[in-house]
Amino acid sequence: MLARLKSTVRDTLVYSLSNIAPKIVGVVLLPLYTAKLTLGEFGNWDLLDVTVSILTEIFILGQATSIILFNSSDEYNEKKESALFTITTFVFVICAIFVLFSETFTSLFPAFFANAQIHASYVRLIAYIVLLRVMNNLFLAKVRADEQSIFFTIVSVLKILLMTAIIIYMIGFLGRGIDGYLYAVVIAEFFSLVVLLPRIIPQIKIKFDTQILSTALKFGVPLVFAAVGFLLLNLSDRYIIKFLLGSSALAPYSLAYRVAGVLNMFFILPFTLGLMPVAYKYFGSRDDKRFFTKLMTYSSFFFVWGFVFLSLFSKEIIRLFAEKPEYYGAYVIVPVILLSYVFSGMRLTASLGMLLTKNTKHIAWITLGAAAFNIILNFIFIPMFGTIAAAINTLAAFVIFYFITQILSDKYYRIPFENYKLILMIIVGSILAGVIYFLPAMNTLFEIVIKLVLTALFPFILFVFRFYERAELDIILSPAKIIDLIKGIIKGADKTSIDSEPILP
Repeated sequence: MLARLKSTVRDTLVYSLSNIAPKIVGVVLLPLYTAKLTLGEFGNWDLLDVTVSILTEIFILGQATSIILFNSSDEYNEKKESALFTITTFVFVICAIFVLFSETFTSLFPAFFANAQIHASYVRLIAYIVLLRVMNNLFLAKVRADEQSIFFTIVSVLKILLMTAIIIYMIGFLGRGIDGYLYAVVIAEFFSLVVLLPRIIPQIKIKFDTQILSTALKFGVPLVFAAVGFLLLNLSDRYIIKFLLGSSALAPYSLAYRVAGVLNMFFILPFTLGLMPVAYKYFGSRDDKRFFTKLMTYSSFFFVWGFVFLSLFSKEIIRLFAEKPEYYGAYVIVPVILLSYVFSGMRLTASLGMLLTKNTKHIAWITLGAAAFNIILNFIFIPMFGTIAAAINTLAAFVIFYFITQILSDKYYRIPFENYKLILMIIVGSILAGVIYFLPAMNTLFEIVIKLVLTALFPFILFVFRFYERAELDIILSPAKIIDLIKGIIKGADKTSIDSEPILP
């Protein structure tokens, strides 16, 4: 099992490079956005970016996961090439219809956009972005299913670098604002597609298989509702804040969300990208449940540790990203959002019981229910308490979302997660992170030292509560074994080592 964990960590680290790139872009571009855009424009830009994410999840029809299923499952080994053609062709036609509708609507009804903050050009550009991004995500799913994590990362990083350069030119030098950002995204997505096609085309068999399409839609469409529900759970508060409080109130909240998103991009999303191919690969093998159990524990450990670090330094990060004092108070929201992301990351592993047994319809209803609960709370409490209520409501929804997911997953495929350890990590991490609200004003260097010490205390406090198993301590307390572990992660693990290496006790 240790070999499996090494291989999983290696792929996660490689995938993280493709997600570190957007955060580097965030460091470069957030000061540009906050300086060049008004508070209202920044809020509108954030909403448009959120809208693109939601539309992408709708029009991909859950088929990225279907491609992984057909590619990784022995049941469909002989049909994976025709499955790739069938799925991508069908999804492309659906997205092309959306583009034609957008072009037609904006041409026939220009008066609709005459006095609106959202221009007709935004709508057209968003349609093309959705088309290109959906196709890229399908092809990248194939790359993930083939476990080509390095190629995945190269494509993703090149796309981000190109987009960054164009955004800096468009907004920083030409002053194009939101439409400059959208043009940059279109160009970057098109570039990514051009790079992916030579790798994907040789793996396509031109045969449209209606049986494959039926199976793919049955498996994937419920995931559309789950994905959209998840995005609404995670992002609907932006629309509600815009509606109830206006774009100026939304801007600091949006910045806080993007700062908290560092945890998602560095830890959670890379883990998410690597999890499903690995899960399908090891499902049904020796000690698979033990593997999934430790995967939940170890991934949550790093999610919570990242939550502690980013919470304690949220004030400094906000000031780094924002040039205007209007944004500085947003740091109080960051720890709450970060804890929501922790439960979000844990939730994916908790849902393995449903995903591996193809009972995806329950994921959709759970997600939509959590999103509806969050939306109702937001309409009740945001007018009373402001944007902090939105963050707390999101956390409450994610906590409920996680526990219901685990309960239902256990009915189909019970994985004995180490719940005591998970709860212990959440409590210890929350106490350490919560110190940010009580630290008095002090010398900057001394404050940084205190925050670093508090961050470093996290694994030691867990030791006091007997968190670590003997086999884990044997590795942690041995520099030689730690070096061997790191070497194993870098090199990866072959099938022989995976099959023969003994599991942790």
